[in-house]
Amino acid sequence: MSKKRQLTPAATKKLLATLESRFEQNRARHPQIKWTDVVKKLELEPEKLWSLAAMEESGGEPDVIQLDVKSGQYIFCDCSPESPQGRRSLCYDPAALKSRKENKPAGNAVGSAAEMGIELLSEELYRSLQEHGPFDQKTSSWIATPDIVRKLGGALFGDHRYGRTFTYHNGAESYYAARGFRGFLRL
Repeated sequence: MSKKRQLTPAATKKLLATLESRFEQNRARHPQIKWTDVVKKLELEPEKLWSLAAMEESGGEPDVIQLDVKSGQYIFCDCSPESPQGRRSLCYDPAALKSRKENKPAGNAVGSAAEMGIELLSEELYRSLQEHGPFDQKTSSWIATPDIVRKLGGALFGDHRYGRTFTYHNGAESYYAARGFRGFLRL
């Protein structure tokens, strides 16, 4: 692991305190999970702290939302009420960014997620997140798009309006000030 992706001891301590506080304040998201078990996993995979710090710094407010029973992995997800502020106004992926000839956004959701060491939520995981919400009542978030949709030039995004979670489509090269992306991290 490169130095660039390591947190200092002070930054690690601060991040863990923030994550623990959020974990305890939102027990309903993970009633069967103990913070001490999450910390043990983080100690085994300290490089994941860098990704969690990137999620936190960009406004994602990461928290554990579930335990994948098959793999035994905890799923951290962006739990900010709205799409993370530091990850908005992005088109969907590198190909969409490259295709824009004018008014290019600063980046793309798929590439930004990869740089952070996280993944975009699938439609299923986005809907699962909404069981702990509602999230994205004023914003929307790009979600992982099936290849067949992407090959046709589209991309998917979701939001929560009128008491329901919606999934929509848009051209992958589009971007809006109120659309960002939510990510998740397996630990």
